[in-house]
Amino acid sequence: MLKQAVQKDEVLLADIAASHNDGNDFGVWWLGQSGFLVKWQGHQLLLDPYLSDSLTKKYAETDKPHVRLSERVLDPGLLQGIEVVTSSHNHTDHLDADTLLPLAKANPGVKLVLPVANIGFASDRLGEGALEMIGLDEGSEEDVGPFHFVGVAAAHNEIDRDEEGRCRYLGFLVRFGPWTLFHSGDTLWHDALVAKVLPHAPDLMLLPINGNKPERRVAGNFNATEAAAFGRACNGKVVIPCHYDMFAFNTADPADFLVACDRLGQTGMVLGGGDRWSSGLA
Repeated sequence: MLKQAVQKDEVLLADIAASHNDGNDFGVWWLGQSGFLVKWQGHQLLLDPYLSDSLTKKYAETDKPHVRLSERVLDPGLLQGIEVVTSSHNHTDHLDADTLLPLAKANPGVKLVLPVANIGFASDRLGEGALEMIGLDEGSEEDVGPFHFVGVAAAHNEIDRDEEGRCRYLGFLVRFGPWTLFHSGDTLWHDALVAKVLPHAPDLMLLPINGNKPERRVAGNFNATEAAAFGRACNGKVVIPCHYDMFAFNTADPADFLVACDRLGQTGMVLGGGDRWSSGLA
């Protein structure tokens, strides 16, 4: 039995359409795995969406089945008004053709922000010209619509660079209006990470909690305690965990994250599928 979404399909679309069209507050909806929709003054940004079953199908007959735990909240082709979408790295749950191509068809002109080192790979996977691609690297900055992006090196499990020294894994600092959020992408704690994020004191941090267990045979991330501690170290006002409850072999218990937040004095918020957090609640 799949874990049911808090909001999905028409109900979720109606909530998105009705929310955060005026004023300076913004809203964030968790779409599963590391995918979030951000809406501010009617502008919409989609962070690392995975809204298909492509990995479940790909690994169905292998020794590493990707058994889905939670129901899909939305068909990506039904999303409207998306201006920007991100891919923090090339793994399919962050760069999914079955998500991005229907999204691009429904949102002509949508721009894909990704590591510049990955543009060739993304073009091969999605098809040349499927989306306009805007490349970032560690420390580089770019305005895309009303959203200002800063690239931050991520370690998944290492800081991996191409032959030109450009990062293949990034997190994104995103500024809009008076707000700053940080989506870490997939990462472990590394020496430079706090130094790059702390000066921005993000209003919201979106961090993975599935941990780093070599027996899973996949690259790892923060665990629940590390995500809470990283939020605290960066003076993040609110941390929302992600990268759990998608695949049975690679998940974590968000209750552990809340326990760690309470112990460390970090404000944390756990969302269900399709659930919304609003800055006005902070």
